[in-house]
Amino acid sequence: MIELNLTRCTVRSYRETDADSLAAHANNRRVWINLRDAFPHPYTIDHARTYIREAMAADPQTSFAIVVDGAAVGGIGFALHPDVERVSAEVGYWLGEPFWGRGIVTEALSAVTAHAIRAHHLTRVFAVPYEWNAASFRVLEKAGYVREARLLRSAIKDGRVVDQLLYARIRS
Repeated sequence: MIELNLTRCTVRSYRETDADSLAAHANNRRVWINLRDAFPHPYTIDHARTYIREAMAADPQTSFAIVVDGAAVGGIGFALHPDVERVSAEVGYWLGEPFWGRGIVTEALSAVTAHAIRAHHLTRVFAVPYEWNAASFRVLEKAGYVREARLLRSAIKDGRVVDQLLYARIRS
């Protein structure tokens, strides 16, 4: 179990009681368009319950709720890499649209990145937002990530082949 009490939000392990709020905030095309296809759209209460069960059962836990005023309004997590890349992890996050522009994700990302580096002895945490996601670029930069590359035609989203930008934060 993890709980990081921050200024604008709390990042914590998921709870079964998060399902209703999670589904309400996740069921938004403007959220979905910036995420991997494993994140379904439309997003139902059943999707939320399944995801929460899987996140709670994971060992180690690497997926967490972003909580504002007691409600799960987003998610953040990281995927640990195996073998020779075991010093790296990919981070991903989303936030319900009513909470955009408040610095919540920047704060959560900074805290989770520090946690991931410390707890898993990582040297590198990275993200690959789609070419159109300027808000995510700003979040990453404010959280200490540096743009390393543009990955040309590296993903397909909503039927469109797109570039991704590679951002990373390296342990000092």
